[in-house]
Amino acid sequence: MNDADLERKRDILLNKLKNAYGVSDEVISAMRKVPRHIFVPENVRARAYDDTPLPIGRGQTISAPHMVAIMCDLLDVKKGDRILEIGAGSGYHSAVLAELTGREGMVIAVERVDELADLARRNLRMAGYENVKIVKGDGSLGYPENAPYDRINVTCSAPDVPPPLLDQLREGGRMVIPIGRHFQELYLVIKQRGKIKKIPEGGVMFVPLIGEYGFREDEV
Repeated sequence: MNDADLERKRDILLNKLKNAYGVSDEVISAMRKVPRHIFVPENVRARAYDDTPLPIGRGQTISAPHMVAIMCDLLDVKKGDRILEIGAGSGYHSAVLAELTGREGMVIAVERVDELADLARRNLRMAGYENVKIVKGDGSLGYPENAPYDRINVTCSAPDVPPPLLDQLREGGRMVIPIGRHFQELYLVIKQRGKIKKIPEGGVMFVPLIGEYGFREDEV
């Protein structure tokens, strides 16, 4: 499949996301600038703009485009925001967040799997993103070195909101996180005046968050 065919499929997909999910113009514009086909393996590249998760290795997936769009919409990213992402995967979601926050902002993405951390770095470098830092570690602990964060995006499902992530979320900040193991609910978490508000946003299905405040490997 050539570049023109991929661009045509991307346009069809983004029009669908706009019409079916009411995705904001800002998120659509960011996703239009990110070549998703760079962030998927060669053997599924022709399906890069299908609205479905795709395998990226080590039992992990790249989220369906509609889920990326919904999560980014809920985060309501502003230019210059410092963003923490838990679960870098192949780097695609990080790239969309990088577009939303702009060159004056920063995305820190924590990935526990070495091979995927390396893959995300290569993909982001190939796509030209310099405002994303990939960190190897336990995502349930966050990344306190660059805290506090204006936005936190969690792309794997946790038993509950990890306390370190709440601690690292700035006052007035937003977090999007799936919670649950077999039945999962996506939550928008807002930190205001020292209180935490959790708003359910619908059922989802994500790979589990493995770590100190996530699930144990022998549970999944």
